[in-house]
Amino acid sequence: MLAREQVGDDFLGSGEVTIKVHYSSANYKDLLAITPRGGVVRNYPIVPGIDLTGEVVASETDDFAPGDQVIAHGYEIGVARNGGFAEYARVPAEWVVRLDGLDTRDAATIGTAGFTAAMSVQALLDHGLTPDDGSVLVTGATGGVGTVAIDILSGLGFEIIASTGKTDAGDLLAELGANEVIGRLPLDPDAKPRPLDKAVWAAAVDSVGGASLAHVLSSIGYGGAVAASGLTGGAELPATVLPFILRGVSLLGIDSVFLPIEKRRALWSALGKELRPQHLSTIESFAPITEVGRVLQSIKDGTHSGRTVIGVAGEF
Repeated sequence: MLAREQVGDDFLGSGEVTIKVHYSSANYKDLLAITPRGGVVRNYPIVPGIDLTGEVVASETDDFAPGDQVIAHGYEIGVARNGGFAEYARVPAEWVVRLDGLDTRDAATIGTAGFTAAMSVQALLDHGLTPDDGSVLVTGATGGVGTVAIDILSGLGFEIIASTGKTDAGDLLAELGANEVIGRLPLDPDAKPRPLDKAVWAAAVDSVGGASLAHVLSSIGYGGAVAASGLTGGAELPATVLPFILRGVSLLGIDSVFLPIEKRRALWSALGKELRPQHLSTIESFAPITEVGRVLQSIKDGTHSGRTVIGVAGEF
């Protein structure tokens, strides 16, 4: 459970960079962190918040100086060491990214979920995907990964099919750049799964997993790819090897937690430039840190969509 406490500087722990936190964000992993037997935190007490953005106030390394605007996320932040739901955070310098082209609120809006979306899009681009290849499917389209993926893909000129179970999300997804909105996949959950279905999409960004991912893999065109990062639909993959050996489909695993820092910094630089989402204000909602419990409950209830920025500085 969440509780507000005042602690001393020594509670922050070790690290070369001390950051005054401006913003954090709400993520499913934060919900797990405050859930008994949630499986992501071994030792309590801990300050949750896997994302944190703000201003450097002290640095023991020449790589960062007081006043630098930065973001830190992934690694052990918010699960094995104190995270962003506090006025200050102290982290190792090799976990910190200096912001380039983004302010701290925009970076928090993107956060881990948006960064995962950018990793997914970049993986598809590295695979050779171009807008001329055909449409790109985005599952879990109203979630943090899905909304940012649609926004980035639209800015790059791709035709996007958005899959969601939220029937009232059509206008939002169209504003972000979706060309068509469909329901959860498979559309008929009672139908017998086909190991290889009709080829429909050139590629996909999947944050659902489970039977949905299996269906998506069976419906990707020759030489296409699926960037997979989530398991809200389950960890099991009821699929066969047929999409891989008959159509040359690639399954690209996406993990943002332990991405090496140089690749992390390069992708954040791209997010401030050529991969910058164009509709962050549409995706974002705001809540002060005093309401973070309510926001995490909405994630648990399945009513949350987009990205919620958690205001920290001046909000306690």
